[in-house]
Amino acid sequence: MKPDINVTPLIDILLVLLIIFMVISPIKPSQFETKIPSEQERDNPGEPNPHTLIVKINTDKSLQLNKTKNLGFIKETEKLQSKLTKIFSERKDNGVLNENLATNQNLDMSDKIQKTVFIKAPKKIAYGEVVKVIDAIKLAGAKPISLQIDDLD
Repeated sequence: MKPDINVTPLIDILLVLLIIFMVISPIKPSQFETKIPSEQERDNPGEPNPHTLIVKINTDKSLQLNKTKNLGFIKETEKLQSKLTKIFSERKDNGVLNENLATNQNLDMSDKIQKTVFIKAPKKIAYGEVVKVIDAIKLAGAKPISLQIDDLD
């Protein structure tokens, strides 16, 4: 007599598992549904903050602060840096404070001054060149510095 393995019960178990998976597979979710909030309609966007500082890097690599043009180029940021330093000293003299920091008692008065600067650059400008402008803005004393992704105008 030659020993052999009876596989019939194993095949029965396999068929039962196959039927179970065939029944369950249509029940599992086949798509991922999300709820996306609708865009808010803005009839009157409101007045922009007059203390907002936006440094714009133009496609010709010239620098612009809000509406003031001709503040140098990416490689020559001294004009921009001196203009920002002047603005920050005027704000310190006039007491223009950051709304979020004005009530903080732990900060010195010079730390409460509104020094937020946004940088707006076209996608064609290399990241390294934008970093040079960020460094110049930091040297002027700006804090925080943010990259602008939407129009603030």
